Amino acid sequence: MPLLSRRQLIGAAAGAGGLAAVSRNARAADYPTRRIRLVIPYAAGGAGDQIGRPWVDGMSSQLGPVYAENIGGAGGAIGAAAVAREKPDGYSLLLGNGSTQVIIPLAERPAYSAGDFRAIYRLVSSALVFAIHPSVPAQDLQALIAYAKANPGKLSYGTPGVGTGNHLVGEIFKRQAGGLDIVHIPYRGIALATNDLVSGQIPLLIAVMSVHLQQLSRAGAIRLLAVSTDTRLPGAPEIPTAVESGMPDLRYEGWFGLFAPLLTPDSIVDRIALSTRAVMAEPALQAAYRSQGLEPDSRSSPAQFQRIVDATSASLGPVIKSIGLKSG
Repeated sequence: MPLLSRRQLIGAAAGAGGLAAVSRNARAADYPTRRIRLVIPYAAGGAGDQIGRPWVDGMSSQLGPVYAENIGGAGGAIGAAAVAREKPDGYSLLLGNGSTQVIIPLAERPAYSAGDFRAIYRLVSSALVFAIHPSVPAQDLQALIAYAKANPGKLSYGTPGVGTGNHLVGEIFKRQAGGLDIVHIPYRGIALATNDLVSGQIPLLIAVMSVHLQQLSRAGAIRLLAVSTDTRLPGAPEIPTAVESGMPDLRYEGWFGLFAPLLTPDSIVDRIALSTRAVMAEPALQAAYRSQGLEPDSRSSPAQFQRIVDATSASLGPVIKSIGLKSG
């Protein structure tokens, strides 16, 4: 066999690379040829199902059979790690949020990193709300701060758990208000914390805004002081933002969205994103999300969603480190 020159070897390698690229593009053009799995990294019946399963139902008319699988445990880390290990072919997707994509990777060093995924589409955003028991003599956030300063150690606030976005916003609030002495009470879920707020067992709750909380507020069982988003919520325009309430740096927006393993081809990611945008434009789906106190995103894109993820990481990273959640 004649020896090949260096130039011929380089040409042969380039040709092989081109064939591989053509092969990858061909696979992407055929996508999908089988069922797509959405991993919801939480137990069945929770908020993950309420967000992920309506998307699954809508996407089945766009891309063919799509199904959801609940892989709960470790605050979402087990399900996220399972998707990170899958082939990057678009057939295993993750319903991720700020906890799975930002807080857990920064604080706990799990079996995956934030860099193991690429963002596809933000499905919904949510606001956190500061809710108090009526026995607390405060009608707004500044009055709550004044009361906390006058009564150090007397107040506590409930959240769904240590390391949640709710917990971190509580710590940001304490810091930005001048170092308030308010004790964090972590619960195993928001339902238990809400019950204790209504009964007066805890005076303050930081929770995702929901229709249920609004109903409790209208009934006089609790008082909603401020939301964490930049602007007031369309579904609750009477509640001011923390920014309006004199805390210009207290901004936090929760989100749930779609993620794929990092090396998933652009063409597949774009196909999923475009199909999702069509589904998210459906009035019935938007109404279903808004009935839960969530704001559907009908204009998301992979690049835009990645910027949101990066901004969340930049915002929460220093807080995670400062309160000792960052390990290693």
